[in-house]
Parts: sequence; structure tokens; C-alpha cells
Amino acid sequence: MSEGTPRLTRLTNILTQLQSKRIVTAKEIAAKHHVSIRTVYRDISTLSQSGIPIITEEGKGYTIMEGYKLPPIMFSQEEANALITAEKLIKKNKDQSLTEQYTNAITKIKAVLKHSQKEKTELLSERIQVRNNLENHKTSNYLIQLQSTISNYQLTKINYLSLDNKHSTREIEPFALYTTQDNWILIAFCLLKNEFRAFRIDRIQKLQVLDTSFKPHQMTLQQYLEKCRKKLKHP
Repeated sequence: MSEGTPRLTRLTNILTQLQSKRIVTAKEIAAKHHVSIRTVYRDISTLSQSGIPIITEEGKGYTIMEGYKLPPIMFSQEEANALITAEKLIKKNKDQSLTEQYTNAITKIKAVLKHSQKEKTELLSERIQVRNNLENHKTSNYLIQLQSTISNYQLTKINYLSLDNKHSTREIEPFALYTTQDNWILIAFCLLKNEFRAFRIDRIQKLQVLDTSFKPHQMTLQQYLEKCRKKLKHP
């Protein structure tokens, strides 16, 4: 977010950020929204003048008065802990779009936690480490977009690089997704081959969602997988 971002949008996002933690420093706000510390002071002043009960804790940062917002959903501490654990796992996922969208979602979820829960989940977050994908490699950025094409039945064009390094351009009808060994696999009906195919999304070089919709396939993912198993048994 930049200085050029509409101020109302920034103020709304700052409010969400304030609700997501027990204490938020001016430096954290400035870094997240790419603004100066002086701008943060002005924004906090504006929020306070508009009736938001922001409390300044000297030498620490800002907090919102307990009870200001009644959360629409109440989480137990165990549920909150599960969310924090999932956050750690998903941040190590190799698809950039998934990690980005989950980070946005978890910030909004943290905003409705009680103050006592925020303190506990922040402590827990510091005490959990996921050891796989230590380099935090991101090999794809299409998972969330492909989920939309599946739910909206949108014809999609992909430039695909196979495992034996052969390039092809395909028009596909996205059907389902599964993950195995840190790789996301897209199952789709390929119009070029006139059959269902599996595509590793980290091998998709380019993706274009077309304006054309397709007729939903009349089978479930489980039925598809069962069909594949039978084919393997009786090739």
C-alpha cells in the first residue's frame, strides 16, 4: 500500500490491523501500509476523532479499548490455536497466491479475537516453527485463481511445460485440485486431448481465464479418482 492509496481504504485497513493484535506500534503500521510515521500519527488521530476508542500505551504502541467491537463469531482458545497453527503451515506452502490470501484472511480473523486470546496466540506463534520448505520457495501463483475457475466453470487457456520440458498451449475446463508431496495438481478436461488430464500448477507458465463458461461435468472428484484407480488396475 502506498501514500497514493485512498485514505479511507488505509484507515479501514489500519483499524483491522489494530484489532488483530493486542498492541500495534506506529512502526508496524507504517511498514505495513508504506507510509511515514507522521502519516500514522495523523491517521490514528483521525480514527480517534471519529469515535474509535484507540488507547496509546506509552512506549509500547496502540490498542483498542476492550469490548469496543463485539465479534460476530466467538472462537474458543483451542480454535484460535488451530488457526495460528494453520497459518504457520500455509505460509510454507509453495503457492504464492494461497499464502497471500490466507494471510489477509487470518488478519481479519485475528481482529475478532478477545484481547486475552490475542496475547496467547501471539505467544504460540512465536513457539511454532514449520521445518519443511525452509527456504520458503514459491513455485506457483495460480492456485486461488484456479479455484475460482473451478467454482465459476470458466474455460481457461494455459501455457504448459511438461515434466519432460515440452511446451504446449491448452484450453481446459478446470475440474478439481489436490496436493501431494508439496505440489498442487489440477485435474481438468483438456480440449486438445479430449480427455481429463492432470497438470502440475508449478509447470503452468501462463494462465488466461477466458470469457467462455463450460457445462459442469456430471461427476464428483471421488468418482473421478475411482475411475482412475480402475484404469490403473485394468489398463
